[in-house]
Amino acid sequence: MPTPSLNSPETSGNDFWSKVPQPTIERLSAYLQCVRTLREEGEKAASSAEIARRTGINAAQLRKDLSYFGEFGTPGLGYELEALETQLARIMGIDQERDVLLVGFGNLGRALSSYTGFGRRGFKIVAAFDVDPEKIGHKTAHFEVFDLDKLPEINAKLGAQVGIVAVPAPNAQGAIEALANAQVRAILNFAPVAVKASDGIAVRNVDLTSQMEILSYYLRSH
Repeated sequence: MPTPSLNSPETSGNDFWSKVPQPTIERLSAYLQCVRTLREEGEKAASSAEIARRTGINAAQLRKDLSYFGEFGTPGLGYELEALETQLARIMGIDQERDVLLVGFGNLGRALSSYTGFGRRGFKIVAAFDVDPEKIGHKTAHFEVFDLDKLPEINAKLGAQVGIVAVPAPNAQGAIEALANAQVRAILNFAPVAVKASDGIAVRNVDLTSQMEILSYYLRSH
């Protein structure tokens, strides 16, 4: 049976995308970053072996991961990098700009709002929310900080589907629920606590303290 192409009917519904294994999705991001780096270095094409060497993911796994989405590369010639970057960006849904809502405008929230890497990858913070009266009303060059209670009202106009949570752990679940009620469907959670989200909402957790503790363990063990 032929592998479906990215534009085929087989890949047009949610069922197809939901069946792609989570580890494959995570590796796709690594492939995309590698391809971008190769292009920045002036390379036009690369073999699966070269991409595997740079990402630490073996070439057979690379080919298997890409096969979910169609035919890529030419035997003996490798991958044309500009085309591969375009296809990977489309697969990851970042071939268009994504508006982002930020919940929490404390030290971490301010730092995240200033991170230029989001903009370079097509993610734009368009509004922030907080419960602190001293933060509400603050304006930057790109967005304003609103009362958290206004999140559904504001996003009814903005239509953002991505949210970032940068609040203290006790407030994280409430922030997740507020974003969900405002029709946000993908959330990056920086609060160091497990959160629950309703079906159909993707949550990725980034616990910075936990990562530091793991690094400390490696220092102790070496």
